[in-house]
Amino acid sequence: MCLAGLCPISAFMAGKERASSKMFFQLLLTAAIFLGFSSFAEAGTYAVGSCTTYGTYPTITQAVESVPAGSVIEVCPGTYAEQIVITKRLTLKGVSNASGGDSAVIVPPATGLATNGNDIFGNPVAAQVFVASTDGAVTVEDLTIDGTGNNIGGCSPTLEGIYFQNTSGTITHNAVRNQYETDYTDLGGCQNGLAINVESTTSANRVTVSYNSVHGYQKNGITATGAATGPGAQGPDVTIELNYIVGLAATAMNWQGVYNSQATAAENGVQVGFGASGKVSSNTVLDNIWGQDTSSDTGDAASGILIYASESISVTANEVGSAQFGIVAVTDPVYGPADETTITTNKVQGTQIFDAIDVCSSSNKVTSNQIYGSSESGVHIDDSCGSGNSNTVTGNTINEACAGILLGSGSGNITTPNTYGNVTNTTLAGDVCPAPLSDVKTVSAKTRALRPSPYLAVRK
Repeated sequence: MCLAGLCPISAFMAGKERASSKMFFQLLLTAAIFLGFSSFAEAGTYAVGSCTTYGTYPTITQAVESVPAGSVIEVCPGTYAEQIVITKRLTLKGVSNASGGDSAVIVPPATGLATNGNDIFGNPVAAQVFVASTDGAVTVEDLTIDGTGNNIGGCSPTLEGIYFQNTSGTITHNAVRNQYETDYTDLGGCQNGLAINVESTTSANRVTVSYNSVHGYQKNGITATGAATGPGAQGPDVTIELNYIVGLAATAMNWQGVYNSQATAAENGVQVGFGASGKVSSNTVLDNIWGQDTSSDTGDAASGILIYASESISVTANEVGSAQFGIVAVTDPVYGPADETTITTNKVQGTQIFDAIDVCSSSNKVTSNQIYGSSESGVHIDDSCGSGNSNTVTGNTINEACAGILLGSGSGNITTPNTYGNVTNTTLAGDVCPAPLSDVKTVSAKTRALRPSPYLAVRK
C-alpha cells in the first residue's frame, strides 16, 4: 500500500508488470479466438451474397478458399464472372430465385477462361468449376454454368463446364450450357467442349450426375472417363440419371446456318469410356449429329449414348432421339472391351445414317427396347471391332428400319423373339444395309470417342 501517492519504485514496476501481463493475456486470447475462426472453425453454412442470414463472402472463389472443409456454401441469385477451383470437401449450391429466373449464374471472366489445371492425361483444362478434392466428396447443386464468352480457340485448353477429377460426389439440378469454343465457325475439327466431365484414375471415386439440364456443348454433354491404359483400366463409378441433354445438332453449321466443313465435332450426349463403370438411366438425349453431309455414309458419326472400352455398363430406360447412332457399345483393340453392356427398355427414335443400337462388342444384352425410324438397322451386332459374339437381342420392338437386326458375322448370338413392323428385312446378314457406299465405316471413325486424344481431327 502506498500513502499520499508515495510508492516505492519496486511497487510501481510490479504494478506495471501485472498490467502488462494482463494485457498480454488478453492479446493472446484475442489471437487465439481469431485463429480459431480463421483456421480451426467447425464446418457450417456460409453464403455468397446477401440473400441469407449466414456469414457472407463477396465472391464464390473467396468463399471456397476460406470456409472449412465440410461446409455448405449457398450462392445467392446473381451473375458471377469467375472460375472456381474446389480442393476440399464441401457443398456448393445455388439459392432459388423467388422471381423464377436463373438463380446463381457462373459465367467466364471478362477476359475469358484461362487454363486452371490439367486433366488426368496431362492436357490443359479451362474449367468453369474445377473440382479436385483431396479430403472427401463434393456436391455441386442448383447452379447455372454458362460458357458464353469463354474466348477459347485453337483446340486447347479443353473447355469444360463442371469438371470432377479424382473426386467423389454429386452433380445435380444444374443447368450447364454453351460449352463451345468462341471461334465456333472455324473449329478445324477440334474435339473440344465438355459440359460435365468426370475423370478418375481409379475406381474408388463414385459420382452421381442427376437432374441436370445440359445443352449447347461442342463435343460431349456428360462424360465419364478412366485411365485409358488398356484392358483392365480403372475409372470412376458413375450414375448418370434423369438428365436432359441436347446437343448442337449439325456442328458443321455456324449460327447463321452457313456450312463449314472444318467445324467438325462428332457430338456424344453421354460418353462412358476407358475403364469407367456404372449406369446410364432415364435420361433424355437429343440432337447429337456430326454436321457433315448426312445423305451419305461417310464413316464419321455422333452418338446419343456411347460406351467405349468400358465393361458391364447398364444403359436403361433412356429416351434417345435424332442421333447418327442412338446407343453404341464399342470395343477398342488398344484400350479395352465394351463387353457385357446391358441395353434395355430404352426408346430410340429418328436415328440418322447408322443404327439405332450398335453393339460392336460381345456378351451384351439388348432387350425390351422400342426403336422407331432408323436409317440403318434397329440393332446391329457389329463385328468390325473384332468381336460381335454371344449377344442376346430379344424382346425389342422395331418399327421402320432397313433391317430389324444386322447380324454381322459373329457366333453364338440369340436374336429371337423380337417384334417388327415396316422393316425391309427382319434380319439381314452382314454389317451394312442398304448396300455399302464408297466410304466404308470403320470403328475408329464412326465413334469419335473423346479420349485419350481429344484434339485428333483425322477422318478415317
